[in-house]
Amino acid sequence: MYAVIQTGGKQYRVEPGKTVLVEKLEGDTGAKIVFNEVLLVSSGDGGSVTVGKPLVAGAKVTGEIVEQTRGDKLVVFKFRRRKNYVRRNGHRQNMTVVKIADIQA
Repeated sequence: MYAVIQTGGKQYRVEPGKTVLVEKLEGDTGAKIVFNEVLLVSSGDGGSVTVGKPLVAGAKVTGEIVEQTRGDKLVVFKFRRRKNYVRRNGHRQNMTVVKIADIQA
């Protein structure tokens, strides 16, 4: 069984027992979290697939926060040729590691 959820402006395919790295969510390590924006639910065995319009009614995905971390460093480089203009910055996005516990359709 798997589902497609939306959080932080992005969509993720999740399965029970798997971990997923999402945009930062409020909460401490070990806190339970519920995702109500479920876009698709599938039985996973080639059987039924429920697609929402835009959300699946009554579906939710529960999980547990494993850790609060930061993503990889991205280099932001701006350059204008022949104008003596060079800017270099770095950025690390705050992320949350979530272990998916259950999918309820």
